Amino acid sequence: MRSTVDDLEVLDVPATGIQLGAEEAEAVTRVIASGQLAQGAEVAAFEGEFAAHVDGRACVAVNSGTSALLLGLLALGIGPGDEVIVPSFSFAATANAVVLAGARPVFADIEPERFCLDGPSVLDAITERTAAIMPVHLYGHPAPMTRLCEIAAARGLAVVEDAAQAHLAALHGRPVGTFGAVAAFSFYPTKNMTTGEGGLVACADEAIARRVRLLRNQGMERRYTNEIVGYNMRMSELHAAIGRVQLRRLPGWTEQRRRNAARLTAGLTGLARAGHLGLPTVAPGAEPVWHQYTVRSGRRDELMARLADRGVRTGVYYPTPIHGLPAYRESVHLPHTDAAASEVLSLPVHPALTPRQREHVVRAVKEAVIR
Repeated sequence: MRSTVDDLEVLDVPATGIQLGAEEAEAVTRVIASGQLAQGAEVAAFEGEFAAHVDGRACVAVNSGTSALLLGLLALGIGPGDEVIVPSFSFAATANAVVLAGARPVFADIEPERFCLDGPSVLDAITERTAAIMPVHLYGHPAPMTRLCEIAAARGLAVVEDAAQAHLAALHGRPVGTFGAVAAFSFYPTKNMTTGEGGLVACADEAIARRVRLLRNQGMERRYTNEIVGYNMRMSELHAAIGRVQLRRLPGWTEQRRRNAARLTAGLTGLARAGHLGLPTVAPGAEPVWHQYTVRSGRRDELMARLADRGVRTGVYYPTPIHGLPAYRESVHLPHTDAAASEVLSLPVHPALTPRQREHVVRAVKEAVIR
């Protein structure tokens, strides 16, 4: 049933659009019928197929994006006594993985335009204990990898990419996940593609990949030949089978996200010019994949409520920076991070949006802001 708010027709527009269907169901049924549920041909095939999207890098599938970050850090030898520079404006898993590795996360500020790790702030955060820099390609926009990699190379630091939200994103024609020694991808249900639950480590060389494989599987590549102490962080055959189907669809979904983002920007540019709303911008040479379309408003909570009244579901990623969470509670001066946390609002941009829903979002935002 439709209703109106201030003469605007209200449609239900979900914030996310998880797309699972008959092909995924058939893939799962095939695996069940095979009787091989753990660490078999489906996982190997998924790893190989994903590798094609990261310039052929060795890929190791695991059970979550957090596990991917953790095992990537451990495979590089990062642990107690080390510091890893991370953005505070991210999901807690970014810093959690560092702590779980036994190291200390050191929080740096972000660029206000793209919400990714800021080079000058990283320089200020480096100490004699710094072992790595962990940029996050937040909202699917590539971090400023050219500058961050220059800093890392000059200081002898590793680069660990948190690419959880950035499948198929690129910078100057180079895919994210190919800049650092390791990169972690997530396949949580709300990501641009899903395996149901899972993650993947893209590795710069085979030696790192072998270390990750050992760590994910109790320290062994061959049964009962445990070389090191490892974890049980394998991806199942069921999850890999879903992922293979989703990966085939990902390029098309990515293009639809880009079309949706372009239409939102075209429709809302007038509000930005008038100073009513901050719109996302794209860095030169960047090819974002629009995991989120994130605007800024000094009246964010009011805007969010007005859009909800109009059937437009939105999200706030993230209302509390990591350094302000109860698990961390660090006193650190990150003005761009704190400002973003109080102003950001993500509008629907997912590929399941219908043209009618997309136009409704534009009209609803205009009406809610100008009211």
